Amino acid sequence: MTASSRIVLVTGGSRGLGRNAALALAADGADIVLTYRAQADAAQQVVAEIEALGRRAAALPLDMADSAGFPAFATQVQQVIRQWGGAGLQGLLNNAGEGLYAAITETTPAQFDTLVAVHLKGPYFLTQALLPLMIDGGRILNVSSGLARFAHINSSAYAMMKGGIEVFTRYLAKELGARGISANTLAPGAIATDFGGGRVRDDAATNAAVASVTALGRAGRPDDIGPVAAALLSPATGWVNAQRVEASGGMYI
Repeated sequence: MTASSRIVLVTGGSRGLGRNAALALAADGADIVLTYRAQADAAQQVVAEIEALGRRAAALPLDMADSAGFPAFATQVQQVIRQWGGAGLQGLLNNAGEGLYAAITETTPAQFDTLVAVHLKGPYFLTQALLPLMIDGGRILNVSSGLARFAHINSSAYAMMKGGIEVFTRYLAKELGARGISANTLAPGAIATDFGGGRVRDDAATNAAVASVTALGRAGRPDDIGPVAAALLSPATGWVNAQRVEASGGMYI
């Protein structure tokens, strides 16, 4: 293994966009702490892929809906940083989440509460728990969605959460500016992964519908997003701050 240069934490790094971002960050020279909720084997596979790139990696379990467990999780992260001889976290990618496809008339309070816990309360208090571990001059990137810009049926509750994340990001940038920590939002368009039951990936009609409203003529792929996340978490883009960057191939323009 090469010596640690910078350490980035990626939530939801065992699959989909989180996995792709973790690998892109590792290829860019970062050591990775990634989290998973249930897919331990998949997470360890990502660890192996990162180590094959010559970087360090560790996979830690984390339930984004259980904010009471965040202080103990932060202690685990601190232990990994010490083991690697690092100064702290240089980057945080708040990526973990789950989708919901339901009309306003069909969304239940329980479903709504779950989205709040995972997509709003989770990132808010996880960031709070990890801030003492972040070095001054670090980077925070929160994942939003194109649905926070354009409206699509059966996505109201999920889109509301992502709108909240975009507001949260601007406040992070304002409050952490004195420490030189920048915060931005990455808003993917419709990406062909297993997210939301894999609809964009596995349903030909949905995939074709996405392609028809995207300037580049196709649905997104994980490889379209990971490198963007790596770029926004790079020290080279530190002057980009409090911004919403949409990576959607020109969806609904």
